[in-house]
Amino acid sequence: MPNELNLKTAALEKISHLDYFNIAISVDCVIFGYDNKELNVLLIKSDLEEFSGLYSLLGDLVRPDEDLERASYRVLEDRTGMEDVYLEQVHTFGTTGRHPSGRVITTAYYSLIDVTHHKFNLNHNDLHWHAVKDIKKLAFDHKLILNTCLQRLRSQIMEHPVVFNLLQDKFSLRELQELYEAILDVKLDRRNFRKKIAVKDWLQDLNEMETNLSHRPGKLYGLKEQYKIKGTNTLA
Repeated sequence: MPNELNLKTAALEKISHLDYFNIAISVDCVIFGYDNKELNVLLIKSDLEEFSGLYSLLGDLVRPDEDLERASYRVLEDRTGMEDVYLEQVHTFGTTGRHPSGRVITTAYYSLIDVTHHKFNLNHNDLHWHAVKDIKKLAFDHKLILNTCLQRLRSQIMEHPVVFNLLQDKFSLRELQELYEAILDVKLDRRNFRKKIAVKDWLQDLNEMETNLSHRPGKLYGLKEQYKIKGTNTLA
């Protein structure tokens, strides 16, 4: 007969590895918004003395009775008042020394929000939108987390219709190109861009035109219903 396993209880496992069970878990949310032809991120001023004067991403420790996804939505709801929005888990950051209070491992999510369509609960004096291209330094390792989420967004936008969460329901192709240019931080050729978008077959012609513009109005489009993405991302 094979030898029986020498089993131990979970309680004994915890006692023998106490330091391992004293590591905190957190979530950090990179909340992207688009306004005035700029990609923005929602930041709050750090309340830690070690990072005095610096801004940080919105995040919090995961509660003992809370899973990761619920924690990320709680942070989003507490800061913006919004619930059913696009939210994607991006990467886990676990470098030692990343938090001055002790060992904290964080999982980063990014969210895409239409800032012109929704009213937010931005009632904290130090909670503001910041242009992504102007951010040089953040508290903790949050600049690395921001850059990682931005790269994930950039890698997806030509293959998945995630960026439409940043736009109003009706938009022109000009407005759509401006959004792509803000995210990619490049100037795109108008004709090539429109060809690539047309191939995707994401858009529905609304048979409407832009109004109250000083320039020639363009056609208005919407995202087809089957491509609308809400809630947590399930893309591979």
